[in-house]
Amino acid sequence: MANTKSAAKRAHQTERRALRNRRVLSRIRTLSKRAAKANAPANEINALISAIDKAAKRGIIHRNAAIRRKARLTRARASASK
Repeated sequence: MANTKSAAKRAHQTERRALRNRRVLSRIRTLSKRAAKANAPANEINALISAIDKAAKRGIIHRNAAIRRKARLTRARASASK
């Protein structure tokens, strides 16, 4: 339990942000599963890249983690198209 008003406010903010972060990460995981399919259309891959970029911009995932995920995605797509 918070001892001050500011501590209570911070607790509420943290809770809201955690829910938002969880929702964004869940969406990224869902899009990743869709894009991992061999016959995934390009618009699903573009949606995943966009979601990863937005999450990195907002600080939900680390910038380097976003770069790594996108690199692995493009590398997997390149090897699948061969």
